Amino acid sequence: MVVGELDLARNIISLIDTVKRFLEHLDDDHINSFLADWPPADNHRMRSNTPHALPVLAWLPMAVKAAGPDGEVLVRKLASLADQIAWAQTYTAEDFGSGFLEKYGWTELIGQRGPIVSSRIACGFLILGPRIEYPRHSHEAEEVYVPLTGQTLWQQDHQKWACHKSCRPIYHAPRVTHAMRTEDVPLLSLYLWRGADLTEKSHIE
Repeated sequence: MVVGELDLARNIISLIDTVKRFLEHLDDDHINSFLADWPPADNHRMRSNTPHALPVLAWLPMAVKAAGPDGEVLVRKLASLADQIAWAQTYTAEDFGSGFLEKYGWTELIGQRGPIVSSRIACGFLILGPRIEYPRHSHEAEEVYVPLTGQTLWQQDHQKWACHKSCRPIYHAPRVTHAMRTEDVPLLSLYLWRGADLTEKSHIE
């Protein structure tokens, strides 16, 4: 199915509105501070969006099945529009190997690279396939992840790996080292970035 530019823009705006309602419902202090910088709905500056797929999207149907009840509507909405979105990768095979790239990708909805332009925050989705580790890394921007699937292990600084429930926000202060490791279930997570260079490549530990 060929989607016209106007329909594509409407679909993306609809997805972004669903994301915002979901974040507002969480009523988390860190997330609320990010929402204060959310681009006003009446002042959206749309950038052209060329859909681009990645191998990791093969795990998206499994992520839909693994979505928690609070995030199920959002995950299904994303899955229905996945082929209309530009998916990307920050790293190369030289960073983590080609096997990592087969199970890694993200799409930005708001920010310097997303269809909605913002210089204050970035918001999008990260997806990781099962049985993969996103190695320890850090960045200047502060960050909130909201995992929409469960059974992912998270690590901050040198703390022990911990499993966080679906739809429970995870906050990373600037330059805090963190890592993620999936088990049998892929990870689909919302992310929020703020501060510094919103296109900065993370520092690999």
